[in-house]
Amino acid sequence: MRVLLLGADGFIGRRVAERLFADPELQVTVLGRRDSADIRFDLAAGSPGALARFLDAVMPRVVVNCAGATYGSPRDLVRANTLAVATVCEAIRRSHDPARLVHVGSAAEYGPVPIGTATPETAEPRPLGPYGVTKLAGSELALSSGLDAVVLRVFDAVGPGIPAGSLFGRLSEGLRRALERGEGQVRTADLSAFRDFVDVRDVARAVQSAAVSAATGVINIGGGNGVRMRDAAGLLVRASGFEGRLMEEGRSPIPGADGGSDRPGEVLWRQADIRTARERLGWRPRVPLEESLADIWMETACRV
Repeated sequence: MRVLLLGADGFIGRRVAERLFADPELQVTVLGRRDSADIRFDLAAGSPGALARFLDAVMPRVVVNCAGATYGSPRDLVRANTLAVATVCEAIRRSHDPARLVHVGSAAEYGPVPIGTATPETAEPRPLGPYGVTKLAGSELALSSGLDAVVLRVFDAVGPGIPAGSLFGRLSEGLRRALERGEGQVRTADLSAFRDFVDVRDVARAVQSAAVSAATGVINIGGGNGVRMRDAAGLLVRASGFEGRLMEEGRSPIPGADGGSDRPGEVLWRQADIRTARERLGWRPRVPLEESLADIWMETACRV
């Protein structure tokens, strides 16, 4: 089966690429902005017509969209997370043989939810901040496109290759420096919130399963548990062997009933209801959080 992969250079996209290329039943073509791509194309700047011509040349059965941006100005996020998806959907519609679309969304599309509850796919999205708003707009475009489309709302992906600017990327580097210098403390952001962590390799398995399935609509991909970030950070500290203290900065206020705080764009509780993924994709998380964080540390420790 022919697959066209978009966004293969990102944190999730790299693992998805590894997974798809390892499947002998799949013929994978990568489209992106970098020289490493099989087809050079900028989704945010290129036209749907031009992309449709590439689709007609490749003739994929499935288009997997891992492209997008997590950081940047609101304008940048709109271009990467919304305009690019509109281009993909329009191009697929214009192609001679429209492909199935697997679009990688985000738990940030949900926004605040009641503390202690698992968020189902039926929850009304109320995103906070430009990232969540633009990701939701992209997902809605995919779902309303009339295409054979499924949106995987990925919760808090962790594991090897995690971006250096992420919380655990920064913490891991801080631990490495502290160990090298013999320092007794490491500063980190506030760790009082709860997140639903899922290993990026499990996310890649979910994308592969979605690509070969007939599932449509929204499907949550997460670990299925709300874990306090402080506890997760403790696992990373333990993996590193650091025996000093973590100094948290900017503690969050007591959360309200909806899981939000008085900081724009912040959600204090996140937990996925993953029953739909089990039922429709035959998927469940396999990699424990301890292993994900240990792998992050090993990458950091081996960095020259």
